[in-house]
Amino acid sequence: MARWRGSTLSVTATGARVLDDDDLGAAAALCATVPVESVLAANRIEAVVRSGLRSSGGQLWGFEQGGELLAVCWAGANLVPVVPAGAKGALNAFAVLARAQGRQCSSIVGEADAALGLWARLSDVWSRPREIRANQPSLVIDHAPLVEPDPLVRRSRTSEYELVLPACVAMFAEEVGYSPASGPNGPYETRVRSLIAEDRSFIRLVRGARGPEVAFKAELGAVAVGVAQVQGVWVAPQHRGQGLSETGMAAVVEATRNEVADTVSLYVNDYNTKALAAYRRVGFRQVGTYATVLF
Repeated sequence: MARWRGSTLSVTATGARVLDDDDLGAAAALCATVPVESVLAANRIEAVVRSGLRSSGGQLWGFEQGGELLAVCWAGANLVPVVPAGAKGALNAFAVLARAQGRQCSSIVGEADAALGLWARLSDVWSRPREIRANQPSLVIDHAPLVEPDPLVRRSRTSEYELVLPACVAMFAEEVGYSPASGPNGPYETRVRSLIAEDRSFIRLVRGARGPEVAFKAELGAVAVGVAQVQGVWVAPQHRGQGLSETGMAAVVEATRNEVADTVSLYVNDYNTKALAAYRRVGFRQVGTYATVLF
């Protein structure tokens, strides 16, 4: 048992531990009970089922009562709590582990109550975040898109990495506020290569002044528990206002539902009203709320 008293919080926590490979089946089953909420963590869990936790670069925390696993939290580059209803005490327990470890993540992200609740328990000891995005509507579509898919949107090819990477960097910098680029074999560059190799990167190319350029792009950033979460949706500035976000997303939805997962999800900042309107025209509906604490 662990106790602490901060300036605004007094808690007692018990029941959390670092899980091992023998716990992965139970963790995956738990995530399957809340698939849209858990897809980010479930994506990591399904990956480590194949490779093992030792080589994953992160930890998986679990919260148990009476021998039953009630909640999990992926602790890696991002801290991703999955706390289904009824897992009372899980956030206090995960906060004990997070305080002991110290901040090693670049964000806390997930279902809003869980992500913001965990941050509330850490805010007096962790460094001040750059930004808190407390209201990010979580949207899903589990039927055919309501607009005609763009026939020119397709999966990226390995040979097109040099075209895709600048578009990904531009999207990230526009969204987060800084460039993620760190060199040819940096973690962001490796991530982009991996998404292309796994057929999870979509683009629409157009002819520019210097040759082909990316007009629209999106990735399936997480795929698990029957859900594919779209991330990194971006339209090049010179091609905005032409409806590419709607028709491009319709193409991504169609291909994903045909070949990857029946349910397609994403989350978007509440202030991005144009994107919200575009996704709703495609057929997405809100089923919950995410939140992100960015460091």
